[in-house]
Amino acid sequence: MAEAPSTADAANAMWGGRFAEGPDAIMTAINASIRFDRRLYAQDIRGSRAHAAMLAATGIISDSDASAIGEGLLTVLSEIEAGAFAFSEALEDIHLNVESRLTEIVGEAGKRLHTARSRNDQVATDFRLWVREQCDAALGGIAALQRALLAQAEAGADWVMPGFTHLQVAQPVTWGHHMLAYVEMLGRDAGRFADARTRMNECPLGAAALAGTSFPIDRGMTAKALGFDRPMANSIDAVSDRDFALEFLSAAAICAMHLSRLAEELVIWSSAQFRFVRLSDRFTTGSSIMPQKRNPDAAELIRARTGRILGAAVALFTVMKGLPLAYSKDMQEDKEQVFDAADTLMLALAAMTGMVADMTADRAALERAASSGFSTATDLADWLVREAGLPFREAHHVTGALVALAEGKGCDLPDLTLEEMKSAHPAITGAVYSVLGVHNSVASRQSYGGTAPVRVREQVARWKARLA
Repeated sequence: MAEAPSTADAANAMWGGRFAEGPDAIMTAINASIRFDRRLYAQDIRGSRAHAAMLAATGIISDSDASAIGEGLLTVLSEIEAGAFAFSEALEDIHLNVESRLTEIVGEAGKRLHTARSRNDQVATDFRLWVREQCDAALGGIAALQRALLAQAEAGADWVMPGFTHLQVAQPVTWGHHMLAYVEMLGRDAGRFADARTRMNECPLGAAALAGTSFPIDRGMTAKALGFDRPMANSIDAVSDRDFALEFLSAAAICAMHLSRLAEELVIWSSAQFRFVRLSDRFTTGSSIMPQKRNPDAAELIRARTGRILGAAVALFTVMKGLPLAYSKDMQEDKEQVFDAADTLMLALAAMTGMVADMTADRAALERAASSGFSTATDLADWLVREAGLPFREAHHVTGALVALAEGKGCDLPDLTLEEMKSAHPAITGAVYSVLGVHNSVASRQSYGGTAPVRVREQVARWKARLA
């Protein structure tokens, strides 16, 4: 393992032309970012290899130096991946750690690597590459969860359950329709990550410190080598922009909020009071004192960790809101927030995918609950409009009177006699009972986007084809 340089030696090597002394230990502690930005090692080495190849292609450095740099960087990469690399806090960050070790390996050629670039455009490039990869990972995680939800939706396309507003029974819906609501939410999340990825896919490398460079570099070459669509068009913007990180955090926060809503429903549904679903042993825990307990801890932790992602977004917005152009050291505080948010989101997506794939919905319990709380009252009102010709407001009033009557008798609407029905309005006939069953109710909701099983199956097929 390579020996890390001392603080004074490292400082003199980097800043010796301007500074006579090394930094104070406290300054080193607050200034160094290697503790967390070492995660960018692969992106840093990839960017440096592309930069060296471009320097050679434009005649700024020799082909032999570029070859030595490229091979040396691969050696550094292998050392880091093998755990044999000595990271130095004195060298501040991943960029100087890699460059210092490269120079140890290849000698004078390594000192030519930093020609025509700055750590400002270097870190902006590395970070964009990393965040771009996280967008791709999020898209994969979202698609996996959507497939798990689609499997539930397809299996329960015609299972009835209560739909809620204000957490009160509203109208019957199908289990498949409820699952598809989250598929749609996640589809918008995927769209946000894809949009953010498109916007961030411009390359800062070559902007140098903030003003560009006098060397005849080819920014299009490095952009293409790194998979970017084009170089960024303004060198000041290139080094000072963190919109890409903010967009990622914003998309992650909205996605996490959706996961939290589903987690909340799983907590409620798995309770003894609901018993709508049973979560598997793989995603629940027991109690140290109450042997009967089966706690939905994975769902609860997803719900809680949403706060970390929201907090990361707020923190970075707060860092960026007061910064003048171009680069300020404040921007070093961008990475930990994004790293933690990305890790948290991917774990939450994986855990939710596992829970949804493993959970078992209780069809009988869902149907019993769907039949409670006068859930077909709206169907009765609609029948009065269609069949008896009542204005909807009058139909609403008549239905409300019948609900009050049933409630007073301790029964549901289908249990009222025809005479009792007629007491509210003489136009009611025995045909009204055909709309008061929950299965008839959901089957009738055939408008586009409705809960009818035929519509649910259509949407399942559409999403399966889209995800394929």
